[in-house]
Amino acid sequence: MAILEKNRIKLQATAVDKQDAIRQAGALLVESGCVAAPYVDGMLAREATMSTYLGNGVSIPHGQYENREHIKQTGISVLQIPAGVLWEDDDDELAYLIIGIAANSDEHVTVLSNLAEAIEDPDMADELAQTNDVDLIMRCLNGVPDGV
Repeated sequence: MAILEKNRIKLQATAVDKQDAIRQAGALLVESGCVAAPYVDGMLAREATMSTYLGNGVSIPHGQYENREHIKQTGISVLQIPAGVLWEDDDDELAYLIIGIAANSDEHVTVLSNLAEAIEDPDMADELAQTNDVDLIMRCLNGVPDGV
């Protein structure tokens, strides 16, 4: 099973604030069977203590260590918000891609590696934030090379 599947991607979304965006990204993980509902509360709690904003318009909300019991299987969700949602009040930073992460044991290392490669290029991050092509997001975040 792939880390990211089409039923965990929502394009052209809107969010009133970052908590709403985290809830939506978490709901995709819940609805697809990756996590139990309490995991989303852990995602919100993590964000309250430490920002998950990476830069280039990308945030990676995830639960805290004590929420691992709510993870049923490793997976990521992608909530694309083309208009952006304010993530960092003090910096006026907007997030356009909210990538929810649920990972068992050390599987998150592979997930984060794929994410880093996909978003380290600002042009690629912009393209992912605006695309209507679910398959492009699938290829980039599942670590499949271009043209496959």
